[in-house]
Amino acid sequence: MSFYEHTIIARQDTSANQIKSLKDKYTKLVEKFEGKLVKTEEWGLINLTYLIKKNRKGNFIHFKIEGNGKMISELEKNEKLDKNLLRYMTVKVKKFDLETNYFNSEEGK
Repeated sequence: MSFYEHTIIARQDTSANQIKSLKDKYTKLVEKFEGKLVKTEEWGLINLTYLIKKNRKGNFIHFKIEGNGKMISELEKNEKLDKNLLRYMTVKVKKFDLETNYFNSEEGK
């Protein structure tokens, strides 16, 4: 089993219920292909550096996944068809950093 960090960017006008259903949908897809979801982080609405499909902001959701390459390819295949998503990215890592939360709004205060 390999370790992957997977981030998706949903449209800025996506509601909280739609974000929850996106997380549930992709969690079930990971589990269907015998993957293990180690951690899910909702980073919230973040400004984009440039316009993506006429959107200035995006809702970021980050998954830490343990699984195989077939599971990742199925995950990305489904995300290509999803109209609520602007972008997605998967990075293979050697180990997870579970302590650091980079987008915690309370750390900057």
